[in-house]
Amino acid sequence: MSKKRVVVSLGHEALGHTTLQQWDAVRITAKALADLVEEDYQLTITHSNGPQVSMIHKAMTELRRVYTDYTPAPMCVCSAMSQGYVGYDIQNALRSELLSRGISQTVSTILTQVTVDPYDDAFYEPTKVIGRYMSREDAEAEIKKGNYVREYPEKGFRRVVAAPKPLDIVEIEAIRTLAEAGQIVIACGGGGIPVIEQKHSLKGASAVIEKDAIAGKLASDLKAEELIILTDVECVYTDYNTDHQAPISEMNIARAKELIAQDQFEAGSMLPKIEAAITYLEHIPGGRVLITNQQNALNAVKGKTGTVITA
Repeated sequence: MSKKRVVVSLGHEALGHTTLQQWDAVRITAKALADLVEEDYQLTITHSNGPQVSMIHKAMTELRRVYTDYTPAPMCVCSAMSQGYVGYDIQNALRSELLSRGISQTVSTILTQVTVDPYDDAFYEPTKVIGRYMSREDAEAEIKKGNYVREYPEKGFRRVVAAPKPLDIVEIEAIRTLAEAGQIVIACGGGGIPVIEQKHSLKGASAVIEKDAIAGKLASDLKAEELIILTDVECVYTDYNTDHQAPISEMNIARAKELIAQDQFEAGSMLPKIEAAITYLEHIPGGRVLITNQQNALNAVKGKTGTVITA
C-alpha cells in the first residue's frame, strides 16, 4: 500500500525562540513527526522561522555596527540562514528519532526560493515586524535606505517588512522528486526565501512570506492528500478566548468563509491557517486539512480531536 502524501506545517511551538530552546523543542517535535511516519504518512515538512530570522537579522545588524567593514545581510540572506539551521536541527532530530524506532529513512532539507510579485500591495503596507529595537537615529537611517519602521512608545523603533503572497516555488521539482521517492523533505522554511524574477535572474526581496500561505501552496503543488497544520491550540474555535468559546470538529470551505466574514479568526494567528486551508482545498477538492497542536497530532489523525476542513 502506498504511503499517504502529507504536508505538515510546524508553528513556533515546534521550534522555540532561541538556539537552545530549538535544540530541545525539535526533539519533542521529532517524536510527533515520527508518530506520523509510523502511521504510514510520507511527510513534506515546512516550518515557521519568525523568531529565528529575527535573531539572525539582529545579529547581522549588530555585526555591522561593531565591524563597519562588514556588509549588512539583506532579509533574503537572513531567511536562507534560518532555513538552513532550522532544517539542520529538524532533520537530525527526526532522523535520530526514526532510527531509535528501527526506521531508516532519509531526511533532507532543501533551501527553497519562492517568487513574489514586486507590485504586491504588501510592499506598500508592510506588516511583519523584525529585528531589534532601534533608536530614533537608527530608525531615520533605515527610512533613508527606503525601509519601513514602526514606533513603540518607550521602547524605540523596529523595522517592518512586507508579507507578499507566494507565486511559485522555484525548487518544487526537486521537492516533488524527493517526495515521490518516499523521502522525508523539509522545504519552504519560514515561507521560503522571497525572490523577484528579473529576466533569467532571481533577486532577493526585502520581505517575508506567511508560513501558512506557503504551506497551502506547497500542498497544492505536490497534490498532497492532506495538509496538517500544527499550531498552539488543539482545534479551531468560534468565539476564541471568550466565555462562549466552542470547538469546531469539522467544517467545509463554505462554512470557513462564513466564519471569516464574521471575523471569527484573528489576523496573523488562526486566519492565515484557515485561508491556507481554503487555498489548498480549492486546488485539491478531494484533499483534507487537519488543524491541531503537536501534542495531539497522533490522536487528531486518528479522528479523536482537532479540526478537519474539507471542500
